[in-house]
Amino acid sequence: MAYYGKCVEMVIEQLDKFRPDKDSPERFLEAASSSLQALSPQKQAFILEVLSGCLEYRKLLTIVVDAFYVRDGRLCLWADYSLFQVICYLATFQLEELGFQLFSSIIKSQPAAKMCKFLGFFFNPLNLCSWVKDEWSLVYEASHVEENWLRPLMRWQPEVQQLISQLEGVLAFHSPLSKTKAKVTEPKEFNLTAPKPRTIPVPEPVPVVAKPKSVPQSTYKMPKEQLQLEMIKRYNRRKAEELLLKANMEELRCAMPRSRAQPPTQDSKEKMQLQHPPRIRKTSKLTFFRPDNIPPVKLNTAAILREGALYQRQVEKELQRVDKLVDGAGDFSEFLEWQRKMQAKDREERLAEGECRRLQGKLSHEEAILARQNLAQQKKQKADQKKEETARLMLQCAERRLQEDRSLKQQVEQVIEQQKDIRLAQMKLAKGRRQRAQEVMEESRELLQRSAEAAREEQRRRCVLIAQLRAVETQPTRKGKLVDLTQIPGYGLEGEMSVVELRERLALLKETQQREEEEKRDQIIRGKRTQSQELQNTAEQISLCRAAMGRSAALRWEKKKALAAASGAPSQDERVQELRRRVAERAAERRKQAALLHAHAPRPGRAKPRAQLEERHWLELEQSRERRFQARQPGGSRRGPARHLEAA
Repeated sequence: MAYYGKCVEMVIEQLDKFRPDKDSPERFLEAASSSLQALSPQKQAFILEVLSGCLEYRKLLTIVVDAFYVRDGRLCLWADYSLFQVICYLATFQLEELGFQLFSSIIKSQPAAKMCKFLGFFFNPLNLCSWVKDEWSLVYEASHVEENWLRPLMRWQPEVQQLISQLEGVLAFHSPLSKTKAKVTEPKEFNLTAPKPRTIPVPEPVPVVAKPKSVPQSTYKMPKEQLQLEMIKRYNRRKAEELLLKANMEELRCAMPRSRAQPPTQDSKEKMQLQHPPRIRKTSKLTFFRPDNIPPVKLNTAAILREGALYQRQVEKELQRVDKLVDGAGDFSEFLEWQRKMQAKDREERLAEGECRRLQGKLSHEEAILARQNLAQQKKQKADQKKEETARLMLQCAERRLQEDRSLKQQVEQVIEQQKDIRLAQMKLAKGRRQRAQEVMEESRELLQRSAEAAREEQRRRCVLIAQLRAVETQPTRKGKLVDLTQIPGYGLEGEMSVVELRERLALLKETQQREEEEKRDQIIRGKRTQSQELQNTAEQISLCRAAMGRSAALRWEKKKALAAASGAPSQDERVQELRRRVAERAAERRKQAALLHAHAPRPGRAKPRAQLEERHWLELEQSRERRFQARQPGGSRRGPARHLEAA
C-alpha cells in the first residue's frame, strides 16, 4: 500500500506543475521522465503511463471532478483536485488492466474519507447513466463511450460498493476521541494608577461678529426674463385655444345638414352656436386637427417623367383597344365574367381542401391515440419478457467477466515485459539528438563566418564610393545664369517659340475657352427652361389621370361590393362530411378504449390531464380554423378593401 501511495503522490505532484495554457503535453512528459531517472524502471513506467493518460483524457476527468466539487465535494480542499483526477483515470481506463485487488490497494493507500466520498459519487449508477454519459458524448462518440467506458464501470459496480462499505467501516472504527474541555483563562483587572482630576479650563472670550447685511428684495421676486417668458407662454396658449375653437366650430358647421338653395345666415349661425355650443376638452397637450387643403407631395423630375410615361402608355393601350373595337374585334367582358366565376369556384375548392386537410389531421391524431394505447399494452407484455431475459443474461455476464479477468492478467504481464525496453530506446534517442545538435551548431558557425566576411567587403566598397562622391562635391560650379525670354532656344524643333510668345498665345487660348464656356452656359439655361415647362405640362396631365383613376377605382369597388353581397355561402363538400363522420367514429372508439384501460388498470396516483389538454387544444384549433374559414368568405372581408378605397 505504501508503494502505490508513493507512486500516486508523485503523479499528483507532476500534475500540479502542469499549466495547460503554457506547457505542451509532449514536452512536459519529457521533462517529467528526465526528473524520474533515479526511480526503478517499473515505478517509472507506472508513473509515466498514469501521467500521460491523465493529460490525454484531461477533458473527461475535469468534467467529473468539477461536478464532484459542485455537488458532493463542497467541503473538500481544492488541493486534492489532482488526486481525484488520478483516481478517476485509474477507475475508468486502468481498472481492467490493474485488476480490482491492485486497484483496491491503491485506494486504501489514500485517505479513506476522501476516497469513500469520491467513489460513492462517481460509481453512482444514476450519475453514470445520465449526465456523465451526456457530457462525455459531447467530447467523444456516444457508441465509443457506451461500449468502452460506461459498461465496464457498471460491471465493476458490486465490487466497488463492497470497497466503499469497507472504507466506511474503517472510518467508523477510527472515529476521533472526544476532546476534554480545556481550562478557560480567567481575566484579571489591571493595577493602574488613578488619574489626576482635570482642571476646569478658562472660558474664551466671545468674539465680536460684524453686523450682516440685510437680504435684498430681488431674492423674493421672480426675474424679469422669467416673467416675460410666462407672459409669452400664456399668450401662445390663448392663441392656440382660439384656433382650436375655430376648428371645432368649422367641423360642427360642416357636419350639420343644410339645403343648397338657402345658405345659412349670420342669425342662424348664432342660434346654432347657442343651441349646440362646441365642447372644448381641457388637456395637458393641445390637439390640432388636420386641415383639408393638404398640399400635394412634391415629386422630383424622375418621378414625374416615370409617371407621365406610365399614363402615356396606358392611354396608348386604351386607344389601340378602341381602334380594335372599331375594326370589329371582340370584347373581354364575357371572358372576365367567366374568369370571375372560375376564380370563385377555385376559392371554394381551396377552402374545401383546407377543411379536408384539417379533418384528416384530426383523424390521424385520433388514430395515433388508438395506436399509442395498443402500443402501451404491447410494451407491457414485452417488459415481462425482458425481465426474464435479463436474469438469464446476468448469469452469462458473470461467467464472461471471469474469463476476461484471466485474459487481462495475461495482458498486464506482457505489457510489463515490453516496457522494460523503453529505457534503452530513450537513451539511444537522446544520443542521436545530441549528435544532430552538434552538427547544426558547426554549420551555423561556418555560415556566421561567411556572412561576417561579406559584410566587411561591402563596408570597404562603400567607403571607396563615399570618398569619390566627396571629391566630386568639392569641385567648383557656376551658380548664376542669364536668361533672355524673347530669344528662341534654337533646338531645331517644329513650332519653336520664345517664352514671351508662348505667354501671349496662352492668354489668347484662355479667352477663347472662357467665351466657349459662356456659350455653353447659355445653352444649358435655355434647355433647363424648356425642360421645366415640359415637366409642368406632364404634372398637369398626371393630376388629371389620377383623378380619373380614382373615380374608376371607386366604381369598381362599388361593383365588387355589390357582387360580394349578392353571392351566398359555399355549399358543403361530400368529402368534408365523410371526414367529419369518420373523425366522430374514431373519437367514440378512442373514448371507449380509454374507459376500458382505466377500468382494467386503475392507478392510485393523481391522473395526468394530458388527454383533457389534447382535447382542449384540438377544440381551440378547430374553432380558430372555423373563424378563419368564415373570414375568407366574400361577406367577411368587407373592411379590408374599404381602407384601400379610402387610400385611393
